[in-house]
Amino acid sequence: MIIDTYKTIEAPTTGLYKEKGSKFLAFAYPVNDEKHVKDLLKELKKEYFDARHHCYAYRLGTAGELWRANDDGEPSSTGGKPILGQLLSKALTNILLVVVRYFGGIQLGVSGLINAYRSAAAAALDKAQIVEKTAKDYITFLFRYNQMNDVMKLLKDEQLEILHQSFDMECRIKTAIRKKSTPTVIEKAKKIGATIECSIMNK
Repeated sequence: MIIDTYKTIEAPTTGLYKEKGSKFLAFAYPVNDEKHVKDLLKELKKEYFDARHHCYAYRLGTAGELWRANDDGEPSSTGGKPILGQLLSKALTNILLVVVRYFGGIQLGVSGLINAYRSAAAAALDKAQIVEKTAKDYITFLFRYNQMNDVMKLLKDEQLEILHQSFDMECRIKTAIRKKSTPTVIEKAKKIGATIECSIMNK
């Protein structure tokens, strides 16, 4: 069974946690791919260049199948893992959560660090609006003029909205469809002789 719905956050949020002079600033962002993740990390490291650590975790894909947790110099599993744990506890994906630490001069110890990063991450997520979204495949039908009626009937039967269309030497119609319906539409397109181009977008 294809899962094509997932939970993420509607908009960026922030959180703050303080412990023994150290400040932990949390930043949560909805994201769609790893490039978006890298761009946001680069911006945060540039803006908070004087911070000691930039720990983070992210999950991508409808089932969160692509993920990473990074401690950025903190003791192993004390930064990224507790941040990731908060994403898992709320079953969120397509999300990046970064916690920026300003060291206060007093060591917190392993358990103290885990609690601090977890608490900062939770503070950001507690302020977020969690929404359910549908993963869609963007499909472009390529066909000849004499296949027009068959293609239009397929679009109507499957209730597919036309996003873009052009009728030059070759006819092209772009539409979006729920991921779980894609195999059926592809099979029907093949039966009428249409070629398709498909790209998956989890948004």
